Amino acid sequence: MNKETLKKNLREIHDFPKQGILFYDVTTLFKNPECLQGIIDELYELYKDKGITKVVGIESRGFIFGAALAARLGAGFVTARKPGKLPAEVVEEVYQKEYGPDAIQIHKDAISTDDVVLLHDDLLATGGTMSAACRLVKLLGAHKMYVNFVIELTKLNGRKAFDKDTEITTLLPL
Repeated sequence: MNKETLKKNLREIHDFPKQGILFYDVTTLFKNPECLQGIIDELYELYKDKGITKVVGIESRGFIFGAALAARLGAGFVTARKPGKLPAEVVEEVYQKEYGPDAIQIHKDAISTDDVVLLHDDLLATGGTMSAACRLVKLLGAHKMYVNFVIELTKLNGRKAFDKDTEITTLLPL
């Protein structure tokens, strides 16, 4: 996938969700068939030989590429959601986000010790949400874990939120 094509199709919204924040809106990538297919193709190439058995999509934009990639890889799909959204027994991790405290949950029976898990979200900023999801996947005993983002805001140093042995890939560093 041509990174310039991705950049040209990425919408920037100033002062959202609050003053001083530059928000990168990936929904413009979803509506463009070339970007949508290109991202899925590139993600598939990155992970097709890793033995992925489950893809965990982070609420909510991580559900879109995560579910499509899981189907392409022949893997299961797991949702990591905000509290109160999952109906069965969950494990929860509370973490600090750029805008304040938050929490994420995964069904307790979603991951097993045999699973090779790919966690996916649209954007790496400070890393709070994804690192919390990684802790949950480890708590549930995954055999191996990979982390992927479509976009990484490199100036925010989000990779510091992860263990040094966490394998992280991004398609578009900004």
